[in-house]
Amino acid sequence: MMKITDTIKVGPYTLQSRIVMPPMATGFGRGLVDKTLAYYKDRAATGAIGMIITEHSYISEVGRAEAEQVSVARDSDIEALKKLAAAVQVNGTVGLVQINHGGSANEAALDAQAIAPSAVPNRRPDIVRRYKDKTPVLPHEMTQDDINTVKDQFVAAALRIKAAGFAGVEIHSAHSYLLSEFYSPLMNHRTDAYTGAAIEGRTQLQTEILEAVRKAVGGDFIVSIRLGAVDDMPGGAVIDDVGAAARRFEAAGADLLSISGGANGFTRPGNTQEGWYRDVSHAAKEAVSIPVLVTGGIKTRAAAEDILNAGDADLIGIGRMLLAKANYAADLINE
Repeated sequence: MMKITDTIKVGPYTLQSRIVMPPMATGFGRGLVDKTLAYYKDRAATGAIGMIITEHSYISEVGRAEAEQVSVARDSDIEALKKLAAAVQVNGTVGLVQINHGGSANEAALDAQAIAPSAVPNRRPDIVRRYKDKTPVLPHEMTQDDINTVKDQFVAAALRIKAAGFAGVEIHSAHSYLLSEFYSPLMNHRTDAYTGAAIEGRTQLQTEILEAVRKAVGGDFIVSIRLGAVDDMPGGAVIDDVGAAARRFEAAGADLLSISGGANGFTRPGNTQEGWYRDVSHAAKEAVSIPVLVTGGIKTRAAAEDILNAGDADLIGIGRMLLAKANYAADLINE
């Protein structure tokens, strides 16, 4: 019987438990502020968490998703990132940074500079609500030059994170941000190599980014990808797609696959069980040999270990409970 206290190897690192603190926006201040550093250090210091993946950080100004967001867009960010690495990586905790481009869900949803796979509005409900009664300015459909620039920005961000002393990086392809938009047939209407009509096209950019990042950072660094695997909207990404996507990502160099939502963000309408996406992560786990992480409403040790022993995932993301209480993972272990 597997337990959440069991160790597990992810890339070149062995995690001290199966508990992962997934990326969650804190909104403590614009940029990397002292409160943010203390928040991560308090949770890592318990020694109960195997891995902390810090909140999504923007790779370019055009890709900034929120005003209060950490930057990995400039070489001058490295010194601040070193402080974050030191705060996260205590008591055996392995630290990753999630890197992201907001796409059409950038800081101002009406920003005329926004870019996306196609010139269509974002479908995430809270993004749609930003429009209110205004007519949204459609994002610019990305050219090949735009795509090449974004790939370079992901690679540069990963190298900065490695230089800062983190154990790895997570590429954000979920929650209706740029790479998630490429994955979703609802927002990807392209007909080129990145076509929204086939899983190969919908995963092409993520695959190219994974390959480029892996080549740049080498084998001693964890490269994870978070996939918004289901849109839970008519015409969107479905569970039947996830196996093919997962295999492509593993072949491109991913060490870890984290399963979450796409066009509906990080929620799953109508699903109240602990582990909202466990059926989706099960499909991913059947397709690949790399570890699979699942998040979504997991609160109890019993539910976490049921997910592990059912073969639905290898790692358990505990989000909102850790957001609220630094010692929650330690309490879970002691249940």
